[in-house]
Amino acid sequence: MEFVARASKIKLIIFDVDGVLTSGKLFFSANGESFKNFDVHDGMGISLLHNAGIKTAIITGRKSDIVNIRSQELKITDVYQGSNNKLDALEELQKKYKLSLDEMAYVGDDLLDLPILLKVGFACTVHNAVTEVKERAHYISKAEGGNGGVREIAEFILKAQGKWEDILLSYINLKPIKGIRQ
Repeated sequence: MEFVARASKIKLIIFDVDGVLTSGKLFFSANGESFKNFDVHDGMGISLLHNAGIKTAIITGRKSDIVNIRSQELKITDVYQGSNNKLDALEELQKKYKLSLDEMAYVGDDLLDLPILLKVGFACTVHNAVTEVKERAHYISKAEGGNGGVREIAEFILKAQGKWEDILLSYINLKPIKGIRQ
């Protein structure tokens, strides 16, 4: 399968936030404070990627303090917020890590994500993405954004790279991989 070959090359996976790492719903308090919901299974997937040597990054169109907090918890050091032109951030990441586009994956869900999805080697989306994104993605998760879609994509990449069995065995043998945090 072509998408397995694409996933096997990935060294960096980049995530959008709203609709991918969250359900896409925004909650506001009476004083204007915004809230986002994140899924712990998605967080575990990101930690598993890190532990397998795959770098992660965030490129999102919105700005939010909670994204900084969550990315610090998950040890995602490359975070680009307020990015209306996501290609600039992609180019910066490509230069920083000296990667080809074939070694980069992106997970997005809406029209703002299309330019970057069309460039990377492995374009992924979640089940609740807009039709135009689904039509152009190499891989569509069965789970929705903010509800396990990222975890599913992470596991797919790890399996395509032959790393999943070692991860699974480390848990079965009660020797969790060092540094994994949900």
